[in-house]
Amino acid sequence: MEKFKTLEIVRKTPGSRVFHLYLNRPSRGNALSVDSFSEFPRALAALDRNPDVNVVVLSGAGKHFCAGIDLTALASITSISGDHGRSGEKLRRDIKLLQDSITAIERCRKPVIAAVHGACIGAGVDIVTACDIRCCTEDAFFSVKEVDLAITADLGTLQRLPAIVGYGNAMELALSGRRFWGPEAKELGLVSKTFCSKDEMDKEVGLLAEGIASKSPLAVTGTKAVLLRSRDLSLDQGLDYVATWNSAMLVSDDLKEAVSAQTQKRKPVFAKL
Repeated sequence: MEKFKTLEIVRKTPGSRVFHLYLNRPSRGNALSVDSFSEFPRALAALDRNPDVNVVVLSGAGKHFCAGIDLTALASITSISGDHGRSGEKLRRDIKLLQDSITAIERCRKPVIAAVHGACIGAGVDIVTACDIRCCTEDAFFSVKEVDLAITADLGTLQRLPAIVGYGNAMELALSGRRFWGPEAKELGLVSKTFCSKDEMDKEVGLLAEGIASKSPLAVTGTKAVLLRSRDLSLDQGLDYVATWNSAMLVSDDLKEAVSAQTQKRKPVFAKL
């Protein structure tokens, strides 16, 4: 598997179908550099293609999950010279590339679980709102920080956060840029669970990931795909979409194995995807 400057992919247990993806710039609080945005979609695409991977756990190396976008990268992206129209057009293309890097989480067929400790600021919130499941330690803290840098958040938080925490809560968090901690994140629905310590979180998230990884990969990837697609559809459209999906995917070896395992009262064993 490709080696990265700003990321690390680890398979902690031999034979496990859970792989860990670490934001790996601990000396900078895992702030996202230009290299980070380039490497992130490549890493997720590699995990998506790897048949040994059923679930991805995303976390940060060191003391923090992600301290946002590296200010050096921000300066590089926003530098404007010459014709304002052409500079603006280039900036738009650059922003679209950064957005695409975050959306790579949703494009990955395998579920991505965010395990957050320490700071999750700015672009860190962009990342976790694109993840499928989010957990954090009680002392983790979050901030939609862009407004304090005179920026309208543009990498996905303003689009994804309202569906997770509600429109009014998203508006207040995005306009104030205030810091909020794990228990409030749980109350708002931003995270599913909070944990007293990072060790406890790592253990419990690992068990959650292994549980999901043991299920039919066709059913798991299908559930993620249908939920994401249904987010942008009406109820009738969503029902039609899942009917079409299952007309292609329902009758499978996984279904036979699941029914057989239930009948024989044993754990099912599914083929790699």
